[in-house]
Amino acid sequence: MTSPIDLLRRQVSDLHQELVRYDLVVWTAGNVSGRVPGEDLFVIKPSGVPYDELTPDTMILCDLDGNVVEGDHAPSSDTAAHAYVYRHLPEVGGVVHTHSTYACAWAARGEAVPCVLTAMADEFGAEIPIGPFALIGDDSIGRGIVDTLRGHRSPAVLMKSHGVFTIGRDAKAAVKAAVMCEDVARTVHISRQLGQPLPIAQDDIDSLNHRYRNVYGQQRAAR
Repeated sequence: MTSPIDLLRRQVSDLHQELVRYDLVVWTAGNVSGRVPGEDLFVIKPSGVPYDELTPDTMILCDLDGNVVEGDHAPSSDTAAHAYVYRHLPEVGGVVHTHSTYACAWAARGEAVPCVLTAMADEFGAEIPIGPFALIGDDSIGRGIVDTLRGHRSPAVLMKSHGVFTIGRDAKAAVKAAVMCEDVARTVHISRQLGQPLPIAQDDIDSLNHRYRNVYGQQRAAR
């Protein structure tokens, strides 16, 4: 039987191709990680390896302190940030980082993306917030992610002058949040070229988000 770690290696490897598919990354930038269910371990992309060379075998298994447990490559330079998120947000099962163009444009301005679209209310339930500026290499980015997103509906944060980090119940959900983040960042940017985007009332945001989370899609049948 295939082990949970092997299954996660394949899933995380495959999900990196979604970042390429949706034009969220260039060259070797960006990364996806996924927590191993029931274990204090996660799988993450190796550092500096081109996307077309990624395979399940190249994925790196780390503990929640960011130490390599298994793998032939150095892990992503963002490993410490991912590890910090997993240690402090136990409900999170996936983390994604991208440098997608429009979202990064908002991050470069240090400006949150306002919740002015029903699609944003659905997916994010709020504005997409700005996190603090932090240097790469230790857990400073992770601290900024956790401090910004803890208690916030949004699964995405724009780290100032850096890029997008998203979280989810699993790696696929975190990738979806990254895709949606870039989509709404682009649309709201274009809207501002035409004039001031119109705000959505908080009660309507709440209602839309509740419907999306509890009614939309194929809900599990009650037993």
